[in-house]
Amino acid sequence: MDVLVCTTQVPFMRGGLEMMVENLVDALVASGHRAEAVAVPAAWERERIFDAPTAWRMLPLDADVVIPVNFPAYYARHPRKILWLAHQHRAAYDALGQPWSDFGLDDASLEAHRQLVDWDSRVLEECLARYTISGVVAERLARYNGLSATALYQPPPLAQRLRPRDSNRKGGHILCPTRLESNKRPGLFLDGLASMDEKVDGVLTGTGSLRSELEKSSERLGLEGRLEMAGFVSDDALVELFRDAIAVMYAPYDEDYGFVTLQAFLAGVPVITTDDSGGVLEWVQDEVTGLVTDGSPAELGRAMDRLVRDPQLARRLGEAGRERVKDLDWQNVVKTLLGGTLR
Repeated sequence: MDVLVCTTQVPFMRGGLEMMVENLVDALVASGHRAEAVAVPAAWERERIFDAPTAWRMLPLDADVVIPVNFPAYYARHPRKILWLAHQHRAAYDALGQPWSDFGLDDASLEAHRQLVDWDSRVLEECLARYTISGVVAERLARYNGLSATALYQPPPLAQRLRPRDSNRKGGHILCPTRLESNKRPGLFLDGLASMDEKVDGVLTGTGSLRSELEKSSERLGLEGRLEMAGFVSDDALVELFRDAIAVMYAPYDEDYGFVTLQAFLAGVPVITTDDSGGVLEWVQDEVTGLVTDGSPAELGRAMDRLVRDPQLARRLGEAGRERVKDLDWQNVVKTLLGGTLR
């Protein structure tokens, strides 16, 4: 079959969504299909939010099946449209009125929100089948649009390379790989490190607009010499950072899925998170595959101290996490997405 994976291009940005699209295309090709990604740039400002959806409605898509994965790619017009939703335009949905959203509670924002929800509901209802990357995303779709969907989980990037460290190697740091943006809350990592009794090193990887602010926070919290802000790291370096970690802290706000969690599990490393981290909690079960906190500096620090002081606990949680994700498989994703179209 000829399959087009439809997505949105954000110039000069590469993250989990882009890797998901690349991996899906590779998996489709490996299954014997012809597949390509089609990306259309989008403007996220409220005043221009309907431009890209309109563009998608006019595009000729010559393929047997199209698989849109996010807003506004699901506006693609095609008789065999299979949704695998990573996220909608969250600034206009669950982030309505939040400080980091340009959709406030004023009349203009509320009208744009109403219109967007109406438009989204209409085009999403066109899909032959609807899947989401997590239960959290499926719940949002039901809550805001009244549409049902099935969660379809995927392996994370680097899945084939992540392995637990040799039992003779002792982990030396606590790792937090994330974008340095408000919704990812990297500042919680610094707060937790500063609240620890054990003076273990922390490694924060990733780039973003909060770097300067985080550097100032590190100095204010007295983390000089303990915190490494590594910025962008290569895949090889990231694999080693996971392998040598005592624990991974990953505490975004209401995450859609959270590749970091699954990568940590594949490396046999337990995850420390918070009780409002969304999709992360579909994987991190408190005292089973990691530790769930209330997000306060004191609780985060205690969780880190606990795993540093009790290597057997860290190993047990890490092994349970690896068992939890061992059956994730891209061929299952392809088979599920195309299952209803192969007739």
